[in-house]
Amino acid sequence: MYYRRLRDLREDHDLKQREVAEMLQTTQQVYSEYEKGIREIPLHRVITLAKYYGVSIDYIVGLTDVPEPRR
Repeated sequence: MYYRRLRDLREDHDLKQREVAEMLQTTQQVYSEYEKGIREIPLHRVITLAKYYGVSIDYIVGLTDVPEPRR
């Protein structure tokens, strides 16, 4: 599920939920709900995270296990 990827990406970059939430201009509580799968993450935030982490949207949503975006 995509929410596991959100947590894994954040942890791989040694970030706290609060830091990612600030970058997304949301609250830590809302971001936490994205990671837990309680709240659907809006597409514009998925795009922002893909750019931030340098991965494809397909990777975040679990359509591929290859993190790098196609060139």
